[in-house]
Amino acid sequence: MLIVAGMCPAGGCRLTDGYNLQGVREYQSGNYLAATERFQAAARTDPRNSDAIYNLAAVYHHQGIATGNRDLLSQAEVLYNQAIDVDHEHTDAYRGLAVLLNETDRPDKSFKLLKNWVSMDPRGADARIELARLYEEFGDRSSAKVQLQEAVQLDQNNARAWRALGHLREAEKDYAQALANYQRSYQIHSNPAVAQRIASLSRISVGGYTAPLGTSSGTRTVQTNERGWTTRY
Repeated sequence: MLIVAGMCPAGGCRLTDGYNLQGVREYQSGNYLAATERFQAAARTDPRNSDAIYNLAAVYHHQGIATGNRDLLSQAEVLYNQAIDVDHEHTDAYRGLAVLLNETDRPDKSFKLLKNWVSMDPRGADARIELARLYEEFGDRSSAKVQLQEAVQLDQNNARAWRALGHLREAEKDYAQALANYQRSYQIHSNPAVAQRIASLSRISVGGYTAPLGTSSGTRTVQTNERGWTTRY
């Protein structure tokens, strides 16, 4: 899913937001040419708007993978880097670029990008979640777990980190701990996919008892683009 720019007081910025919103709607309806035109207009209106740059990169990325067009992928890579240069904390741009590098057979550069992101944001959880996902893609669950444990220590209210940790522990057949992690994630954000995992694990007898279904509370988390990853967090 493409992100939408946040609102800001300047008139030009509001115009950029409008183009971004229009572009997202066109993208979601499958009209990629119109989406590209809207995001290009947003970037022209505000060349420093990292969301507009990211959105344009994401369209080129999607189209490049779908058609095998290397030129579009190259443009997407340039734009992802540009979005990061404008906003060093742009999570979606980091994620998109890491996916692109992996999809174009450059996992070493993908690892380097995400490790640098962790170094630049030592108190953030998002970088560690994405690095964990890449580790798991390459079969290194031990390193993935280390990153996720650090992520939940840094941000106890990060639903994605708890969900990812639950996913790893379920893969290891540590069902009691997986269930606890999923329940913690669901308490933070009532994601239907997490509820399904809780329901499934609740039917597995662990240590002689069947664990109860978790309850929900309600903070909203940012939806992210998972295209290109086999592992789903």
